[in-house]
Parts: sequence; C-alpha cells; structure tokens
Amino acid sequence: MRSGPSRPPSSRRRAMPSRVVAPAPGRPRLKTLGPVGIARAKVRGSMPLSTRLLPRTSHRGVSRSTCSTFSNARPTANTARRRYMKESECNSASTPTSMTTAMTIPSPGRPMLRQTSILRPITPSRRDPHCTCFRSPRLPLGHSDEPEHSRAMTKRRVLCGWVNFDERVTSHDPLRAMLAAEGLGLTDVQIQASEIGMIACTYPACSTATDLGAGCVAAVLGRPRWPDADLRERAETEGHAAAALVAWRKSGNDMLQAMRGNFALVLIDTRQRCALLAIDRTGIERLCFARVGGALVFSTSARAVARHPLTAAAVNPQALYEYLYCHMVPSPDTAFSGVEKLLPAECATFTGSTPAKRSFYWQLAYDAGGGANDAMLRQRFLDLTEQAVARQYDARQPTGAFLSGGTDSSTVSGMLGKVAGVPAKTFSIGFEAEGFDELEYARLTARHFGTETNEYYVTADDLIEAMPLIAAAYDEPFGNASAAPTYFCAKMARERGIEVVLAGDGGDEFFGGNERYAKQGVFEHYHRVPLPLRRLLEPMVMNFPLGQSILPVRKAQSYVRQARIPLPDRMETYNFLHRNPLQEIFEPEFLVSVDTGRPLQLAREAYFRCASPEMVERMMHLDHKITLADNDLRKVTRMCEAAGVEVRFPLLDDDLVEFSGHLTPRQKVDKGRLRVLFKDALRGFLPDATITKSKHGFGLPFGIWLEDHAPLKALTDDAIDSLGRRGIVKPDYLALLRREHASGHASYYGVMIWVLVELELWLRANS
Repeated sequence: MRSGPSRPPSSRRRAMPSRVVAPAPGRPRLKTLGPVGIARAKVRGSMPLSTRLLPRTSHRGVSRSTCSTFSNARPTANTARRRYMKESECNSASTPTSMTTAMTIPSPGRPMLRQTSILRPITPSRRDPHCTCFRSPRLPLGHSDEPEHSRAMTKRRVLCGWVNFDERVTSHDPLRAMLAAEGLGLTDVQIQASEIGMIACTYPACSTATDLGAGCVAAVLGRPRWPDADLRERAETEGHAAAALVAWRKSGNDMLQAMRGNFALVLIDTRQRCALLAIDRTGIERLCFARVGGALVFSTSARAVARHPLTAAAVNPQALYEYLYCHMVPSPDTAFSGVEKLLPAECATFTGSTPAKRSFYWQLAYDAGGGANDAMLRQRFLDLTEQAVARQYDARQPTGAFLSGGTDSSTVSGMLGKVAGVPAKTFSIGFEAEGFDELEYARLTARHFGTETNEYYVTADDLIEAMPLIAAAYDEPFGNASAAPTYFCAKMARERGIEVVLAGDGGDEFFGGNERYAKQGVFEHYHRVPLPLRRLLEPMVMNFPLGQSILPVRKAQSYVRQARIPLPDRMETYNFLHRNPLQEIFEPEFLVSVDTGRPLQLAREAYFRCASPEMVERMMHLDHKITLADNDLRKVTRMCEAAGVEVRFPLLDDDLVEFSGHLTPRQKVDKGRLRVLFKDALRGFLPDATITKSKHGFGLPFGIWLEDHAPLKALTDDAIDSLGRRGIVKPDYLALLRREHASGHASYYGVMIWVLVELELWLRANS
C-alpha cells in the first residue's frame, strides 16, 4: 500500500545496488539562468541547451538504436502561429487561470522559492558510447516558451457535475466553482443538462449525449470498448455517451457488463429520478462523489467535489493520517470530509436522498485448469499482449513508450515496434546517483529492438521545480517520489512531439511480479508446521538467552515474530508509522481525531474480497484495488497529464487481465520465482538479461541528494518546519527524522521526508 522501502536500514551507510554506475557529478557548470536570463535569451534568439536531453544516433554495425536529431533551424511560420494563438488564448480575459502551476503561492511571510536550471555539458562517452548530443533551439526541460496556462491545459481531463433530486437545476455557478478547482472555466468544457442535473467535461477526452425522449443525459470519459457490434457502431458514429444511453435503456445497471476498456461513466435519468456512476475494471479512470441532502455532486477530482457550494468540504484529518501511512489516500476515502471515491470495477446508484448503493459489477474469475498446456498458454499470452498494444496504438497519433529496462516496459516497447511496423520511440530516465541508475538495461532493450531512444538524466536541480508542481497537480496528497522522474520522462516525450505514451503498469499485479509475493510465501510455510510443535518451539526460540547477540537466533526470532502476524497485516510490518509509538509521532489533538486502524481495515477488506482462497492471488487482488489503482496509475496518469501527453496501459487490457485468472498460482509465483509463465513466454522476444534481472523499481535518490544539495535542503527544511506548526506531526519527530537521515541512512529516511514535504506543499496549494 505504500511507496517506500520494505524494511529499515542496516548498519551500513548506504545499502544500494551497484550494478550500474551513473556518470559522476563534477562536470563544469554553465551559468545558471533565472527567469530574467531566460527571457533575455529568448529575445536574442539563442536558447541554452539542456544537455541532459540525450537523443541517440545509429552507428552502422554497432547499434541499431536511432534518434531524432534537433534542427537548429528557426521555427516555421506554422509553429510561430500556433505559439501566438496559444499566447493569445492564455492572455484573453475569459480564460481562467490554471491552478496546476510549477510554483505554489507561499504563505504570508514565506519567501518565494526561485526556480533555477543548472545546465551541464555532457560527455557522450560518459553516458553511452553510441549517444551523441545535439544543440537545440528549445528551452531546457522544465521550461517552455508556451504560457503556463496553455501547457497545463494541453491534456486536462475533467468530468464533473451535480444532481438535485428535489428541485430543478439551472445555475452554472456550481459548475464554475468546480472547474476553477482544476484550473478550468466554462469555455473549456462541453455541458449537458437535464431537469435535475448538469454535467461538464473536457473535449475530446469526454463524450456527452442526451436522450430527450427518455429524459436521460450521459457522459463518458476515457476510451471504452464495446464488444456488442450495435453498441460499437453507435459509439463510432455518435460517441460513447450515446452508446451508453442505448445500453442503459436496454439493460439498466447490467449495461456495465457490456463495457470494456478505461472509462468513467455518469448517467442521469430524469424520469426515474436516479443517477449512476461507474469506473472501469482496473481503475484507470476515477470518480469521486458526495451526498448532501437530496443532491449528488460528482467529479473525476475530489478537489472539484469539495469546491461545490453544497459540499464546501474541508481537508479530512483522517485522510492525512492515511496518507502518512500509505503515502496516498486509499479508496474509498478521499482527502476531503464527506467525499468518497469509487474502487476499480465499482458502481454506485443514487435515488433521492437515500444513501448510495455501491457494488462491484465485475470480479476477476480464478478458474485455472481448463486443460491448456503451458506452451498453449505462453502463445496465448503473446497473442493477447500484441493485441492489447495494437488496441492502444493509433497511427494517426504520434505514439511512444516509456522504457525503464524492466520486463513490463520492455515488452510494451517491443510490441509497439512490432505493431507499428517501425522502431518504437522510447523514453527513459536516468539518475546521477550511484545505484539508482538503470539506463543500462533500458539501452539493452533499445538495442535489441532498434528503438528510437531518448534519455533524460534527472538531477537534484530538477526537484526544485518538480516538488511544488507535483503537489499542485494532485487533487489529494500524493507521496510516491517516482512521480518526479515520471513527469520529466513524459515531458521529454511531449517535447519530442509525442501525443500518446504507452506504459507497462499492471504486469506485476496480475501476473505475480512483486517480490513481496515470494517473501510472504516464506512466512506462510511456518503455518504448515503442526500447531503443537509450534507451541513447543516458539518459547525456546523467543526466550533464548543472549538471543539478540547471536545472528542466527536473532533471525529466527524475527522470522517467528513476523510469521505470527496474519496477512495482510504482515505486509505493513516495516511501515514507517510502526517504528515509533504513534503518541511520539502525532500531536495529541490530531491523534484523537483519527481512526488509526482504518488503513489496515481497508487492506483487509480488499484482501478478503478476492474470489480466490490462494494467498498469492489475494495479495495480487489487494495490490490491484489499492496499490495499482490509487498509487501507480495515479502517479503515471497525473504526471502525464501535467506534462501534456496521454498515457495508455496495454497490460491492463481486459482480455489480458481475464487471461491471468486462468493461470494457476504456481504459474505466477513458484518457489521464489516471480511471473513464471509471463517470463517464460517472453524468452526469445526479450533479451535474456532483461528477463533474469532482479526487480529494481523506479526509485528516486532524493534522500541521497538531500545530503549535499543546498537549494533542495532549503526547500525541504522550509516545508518541514512549516508542517511542524500545523498541529499534525510533532516537531520533535520531524527533528528525529532529520537526524536519522543525516546519521547514515539517507536513502531510507529520505522516503518519509519526501512524503512529509509533499504533504506540506499540497496543503499550501490547497489552502
């Protein structure tokens, strides 16, 4: 449920992998440009190059990787015209100001943080022997010559509205307030209204329709897929919302069985005085809502629901506790009092002032043992994966893929090239910190498939811009630090002209790829020991004299101690909030206002709701409903939206997800092997080194950089000090974290410091 290290640090200063060593810092620095310097450079017509943008050239006989070189030619007339139009639109009085900005407004008395960009010349051989750098007339990554409002609105996707079952709805003012929460105005959306409700959504991401005869209005955000031929034809000719209205008339709530793909659906039926909200099976899209008397307020943004005049919801202390526990706010809770959100594959129906009727319209069926042998299943997996990528690829839209070097992103990148018939454009991120950089694996995959590769090295300077931007971009506090590299990777793709990027999220949660699945299986072996024998052995092990001074005994005690804890609680053994008594972490007034057992309660509900009795599949179900939907997908979708590109997830294709239910638990995790059939099927398609590499993740070396980067430390100290005055976390605990961070455990404690800083920045942005 959380995005952080799985266990506390050892006595070593930095326990980090050292397979790949990033280029060492210390290269000569160019002059730092502030906003004034950038403006002057624009006037002179010579912009500095952010040389951390690394396109790659092909070298005959050496590498099949290709690159898009940047021309030094002046912008074309069409480019200048588009830029002028964007600036004109931004400067018009009718255009609302974006709330998603790179800098938050400081509280009174707090100095504004200055944004800088440190530009370093890069020696290609230090990066990759086949990587050549080109001068570019464009601004450095993180700075754009487009107005901030224009950039923020490029791919903004919002659906919002409300229903009043007691009286007629006529005013647009509530819509205006909701849209303003997301930096939009009435001119940015299309509106559908009925006698009792009103819906607004951004175009073309959303489709709306009205059935005057039946008295219904509908809105669909996303890209649903209709297996029914008639509904599919209706969607192609009239839009997805029109198809939804037809399905509603035929089947009522059962219409959701006919919807695949990613979608957020809102349907208002005036005659029956009811409303339906639903989201897709895997939780790619989201919907939040609040009930106020006879009214229903809904939106894809919890912040927008909270800004409706009827709700006027405040930040919920319970949500802040859950955020500090999980590093995000797990569904169905949100950051605002009285506002809820749907879980994946969940729908809610509303009538009058009665409470919402929530239910799951779909559950993954686990029915392994259909008679297919492993060879047939491996081929079926490859076919479905290629089909899933083909569904997300549209030759009319410039499309690329994220490439981290892991199994999932490598699979998607390879399949994209196969489907498109040309080498895929891939985008990768590196870090200038030893042990965190995995670009070598991304380059291995790039050479294998001959992709057109683009790389960007994230530095500590980038975080000065990214941390406030991330906080403002999310409608709820979000503490996954890998949002920062995701943002810069997506922004690089956009600056290369990409409109759609394919991401590899989902493979772990449906095919058994998370290391904790194997780890927890080791603890489950303990429960196979007969109970009488356990009762005999436990006192001997736990009470062994001088046990803490003997390593094997200490490990045995730790094993027994953890094995005693049932799942899913055991997965949170090393949670930061379990390392100290809560009374030492939180202020008394805050602690008495929250339910400290709520995060584990939500985890248990998701774990035991699984239709399978198998431990591995229950853990995967929990990860799907919370970790994937509320953490990983929110990270990628929000950051891509902030960067101005659309993201799609081929590995969450419904057919591929349903196929995973036909596999046995041992075809997912077996004797410590992860994703058994998944990896076996990809042998010969992916490089062997990609398949056999250990899982690395997308960690950010924030804690390491924080040790010796003065501007980053200044931003962090300012935020931590401010948070200590809010009556949530005790200043003494914040001081303890900083001391532990400075005492040799920078990487480990840096995770919690990032979480706390992002909370403070989010509270400032949403005060």
